This record gives sequence, C-alpha cells and structure tokens, in this order.
Amino acid sequence: MDKVLYIASSGARELMLAQTINANNLANANTVGFREDQAFYKALQLSGEGHSSRAYVGTQGQGADFSPGSLMTTGRDMDVAIRGEGWFAVQGVDGTEAYTRAGDLQVTPAGLLTNGAGHPVIGNNAGPITLPPFEKIEIGGDGTISVVPRGQAASTMAVVDRIKMVKPDNAELEKGGDGLFRTKDGIEVASDARVRLVSGTLESSNVNVVESMVRTMELARKFELQVKMMEQAKKLDEASASIMKMS
Repeated sequence: MDKVLYIASSGARELMLAQTINANNLANANTVGFREDQAFYKALQLSGEGHSSRAYVGTQGQGADFSPGSLMTTGRDMDVAIRGEGWFAVQGVDGTEAYTRAGDLQVTPAGLLTNGAGHPVIGNNAGPITLPPFEKIEIGGDGTISVVPRGQAASTMAVVDRIKMVKPDNAELEKGGDGLFRTKDGIEVASDARVRLVSGTLESSNVNVVESMVRTMELARKFELQVKMMEQAKKLDEASASIMKMS
C-alpha cells in the first residue's frame, strides 16, 4: 500500500506545482514581453534495501520559453520592441542589472525612464536614464533617445542617452521571482550594437492561451487520478487491517 501512496502523493505534489506555473502563465497572457515559465520533471528511483521498487516524480528544473511573442503596432513614440534576439537592460528592485523584453516605456515625474513594470531603464553610461522635460521624444533603431527640450524649437533635437541592449546566450539566463532575467553567474552583459529595436511597437507575451487552458484541464484530470489512487491505497490498507483482525 505504501508504494502506491508514495508514488501517487509525489505525482500529485508535482502536478500542483505544474498547475501553479500554468496559472501564472495564463495570468500573464497579456503582459508585454512576458516569457512563458516551464518546469521539467523526471522519475527518481529510491535507493536502499527494500526501496528499489519505489519511484517518485521530482522537479528537474525550471526555465522559460524564449520563443518571441508577436509584434503589435501601437503608434506610441515611447513603445519599443526588440527586433529579433536581444534584451533591454533594466535595474531590478535589488539594484542589480537585469534583462527584459518589455518596452512599454514611460517617464516618472522626476524624469526617470522606466518600463511599464516600473523598472528603470539602463543607458549606455551604465546607469538609469533620466530625461529632461521635453516636448517631443524619438527613439532610434539603435536605442538612441533624442528629445526636443521643453520651450525649444522643434528643430532643436538633442541626444540624451542610448538604451542599453544586450544579446547574451539565452542558455546563460535564468528568470527571477521578479520576472526579470539575469545571467546565472551574476555578471553584467556588455551592450551589443547589433541589437535593434522598432519604435511604436510592443512585443506581446509568448503564452498561447488556448494551449494553456487545455493544459489546465489536463493537469486537473491527472491530479484527480492521483487522488483516486491515494483513496484506493487507503481502501486497500483498511481491507488489509480488517483481514488481520479476522485472523
């Protein structure tokens, strides 16, 4: 009985984790630049005398789907998207440099350039970008930010900074709890002039809503199956106890 219960309970535990990850993906289906979370599992054999027949499911690791989302034209001057591979460099809450595909830029009252999640955008001077009061802003394909200062003529376009864009190997990146990516060794990535962006455009989440909803139902059914197996194990245990009493 304990063999069945052990296998079923470990399977139910991992299915709950998978359902949590899937639910988070669905919740971020409309989040700009979101990368779908993934979890990987494997069967693990117990070692030791009397345990060779027991196996359980364990999480092998978690990662992210790096496939691109679709580009959506917004026409807004401060909406930008990476064309092809690459990342925007931003500053995390902990002050470290991190990377994202979200380019829904905005300016705080203090002039700090952030994305929609409130993360300061890093410039090529290795610090957050601060903009002066402006009448107009233009962001070039190389990330160069030019503005017409407030009160100046339209022809007075001045370059303020350039958005830091990087192109690390995706295999070297890992996703944090804040939804931002960082290198596994914690080393900052140098800017890459080959990375280009498109203005007036945003990249959507790469979550496939239909597939995620179908996965939700599949995981729910599998969880119910594990629960039924645990219930069956209980019945077998009660039947065995009853037989022992009769003897």
